[in-house]
Amino acid sequence: MNKALAIARIELFKVPPRWLFVKITTKSGLIGWGEPVVEGKADTVAACVKEMEQYLIGRQANEIEDIWQVLYRGGFYRGGPILMSAISGIDQALWDIKGKHLNVPVYELLGGAVRQKMKMYCWIGGDHPEVVLEQAQEKVDAGYRAVKMNATGKMDWVSSVRETKKVVENIQLIREHFGDQLDIGLDFHGRVHKPMVKRLIDELTPYNPMFIEEPVLAENNDALKHIYSYSSIPIATGERMFSRWDFKEILHQGVVDIIQPDLSHAGGISEVRRIAAMAEAYDITLAPHCPLGPVSLASALHVDFVSANAIIQESSLGIHYNQGFDLLDFVKNPEVFDLKDGAIGLFDRPGLGVEMDEEKLREGQKIGHSWANPVWRNTDGSFAEW
Repeated sequence: MNKALAIARIELFKVPPRWLFVKITTKSGLIGWGEPVVEGKADTVAACVKEMEQYLIGRQANEIEDIWQVLYRGGFYRGGPILMSAISGIDQALWDIKGKHLNVPVYELLGGAVRQKMKMYCWIGGDHPEVVLEQAQEKVDAGYRAVKMNATGKMDWVSSVRETKKVVENIQLIREHFGDQLDIGLDFHGRVHKPMVKRLIDELTPYNPMFIEEPVLAENNDALKHIYSYSSIPIATGERMFSRWDFKEILHQGVVDIIQPDLSHAGGISEVRRIAAMAEAYDITLAPHCPLGPVSLASALHVDFVSANAIIQESSLGIHYNQGFDLLDFVKNPEVFDLKDGAIGLFDRPGLGVEMDEEKLREGQKIGHSWANPVWRNTDGSFAEW
């Protein structure tokens, strides 16, 4: 047993705009950073991390797989967004420590890189046609070759023809302006119910989206078999699925083209790497979900670097949620995320490769946040999916 690698202390930082970071320190002073958070449930996940301290303090930080199994299987009740997000942040931090201890980037510990750079995309606002071209141009000028936007605002279970036509306006504007030089992902965001999906696909198909994301909510994944056979547009989903067991059925059925597990929700680096390997066996691609902070993004990139089926990576830089603070504000080495020709290159620093600015984190912790997603209503007053 290496006493220097024994976990000595766990600290949490809840900072704006909507993030939660965990700092795990070993007896020798090695530090690992993770990002355990559910958007809108930061305090709940923080409480879960604190409950798990009993399984962590005194353990060897390099025993990542056994710790993961204990955290997941050690409780009678398993899975779900809170538990898996707590495990995710802890897992990220342990990989960070192990990489620093061995002085290699995490991707080297996962088998080594299969690519030298990872294609990136970021968000533009998709709710208002008047700003969509301006925002798309900003991202192109910043070096991106792909963007994603919300396909719709709030929608009734069966919407009017007028509302359906409005969905097309944004992608039509971008496609006409940029031609085929810009890839455009469309996020249905689970806002669309099954009766409307095929009608929207009919309207959107002429504009060649890169993919359609979450055409239905994860709890309605059984509808994907009807959608998948109807459309030639690649279907993506997975941000609200939290383990390999959640992904197992849709992979087996072959009703998805792109899976999007989130490194802060789906069990961290350890579990998403397993999910990626499962998807590869079904010839299905990987594009990790990442609307969060720098540790979550770095973790996703390490999985991308070693996954042959990874095709593109989401970044939250400049995303509309980041009001007042942005992806690089708590990072001492922001150059690690520099974009060149629409891609981020391999990291060369040990661990996750992100040096967090603890002084700024402590300042941000004093501000904190109480972020929650909006509650939408249809015109008749009934609840609308956000």
